[in-house]
Amino acid sequence: MTTAYEVAVRAEASLGEGPTWDAAAGRLIWLDILGMRVNTYDPASGRRTTRTTEQHVGAAKPRAGGGLVLNLRDGVGLVDPDGTFRWLHHEPVPGRRGNDAAVAPDGSLWAGTMRYDEATGGGTLTRVTADGKAHTVLSDVTVSNGTGWSPDGRLMYYCDTPTRRVDVFDYDGEGVRNRRVLTEIEEGAGFPDGLTVDADGCVWVALWDGGAVRRYTPDGTLDRVIRLPAARTTACAFGGAALTDLYVTTARVGLSAPHPLAGSVLVVPGAGQGLPQPAFTG
Repeated sequence: MTTAYEVAVRAEASLGEGPTWDAAAGRLIWLDILGMRVNTYDPASGRRTTRTTEQHVGAAKPRAGGGLVLNLRDGVGLVDPDGTFRWLHHEPVPGRRGNDAAVAPDGSLWAGTMRYDEATGGGTLTRVTADGKAHTVLSDVTVSNGTGWSPDGRLMYYCDTPTRRVDVFDYDGEGVRNRRVLTEIEEGAGFPDGLTVDADGCVWVALWDGGAVRRYTPDGTLDRVIRLPAARTTACAFGGAALTDLYVTTARVGLSAPHPLAGSVLVVPGAGQGLPQPAFTG
């Protein structure tokens, strides 16, 4: 294992987020939420693409039949393989937008929201299925962020960023119960943002204002820390052909003197062993 980072994509994203490995296409999907851009990067060829959205976009995930599912300001939409857009679940709420999202083991999308003013309790976590049905799993959320599942699919990990906690739930295929704290990030170390779970069941969490990604064992023990030059690390995901490279997105927003790499996508080759991620079934 190594902790030396490389620059995968040099960029100046305002709010780089949502790295997702698209195994079928052999590429990384990542976002600039505030820039309203869905980007892709093929590490084998170096090819990059960008799709501009009409709204702020909090997450973009592959669909089983091709195309993307997007967590947007006003709900969840679908991009078909030919590029056509259509709404799957349209639920505009003034002052609120979509944020991080994840695909559950059953292929449903767990889509988070938050208020632009980050008002306490103004966000949600909602399960959206292929037929567009939506069920709010968690209400009274402030900034819904990292969501991921254990290798056996029995546990779900989750961050409501201002709480400073990574929480864990029992997961039954449709809902969650028995919420408890996996770990709490100490003052001065940053805030938990996006996360991913590796093949050992360990949780990797990016720390906003922490300039780091941390790995926690299933019992909540801090196992590793990867220091990175951009203070606002936002999310992480394993990618590459063997799922051993850790991609990390970063942000520039709100920084008076950002590091030159702020807004870029960084990668730590050989950081660990990731898990294949399911595609959205819709």
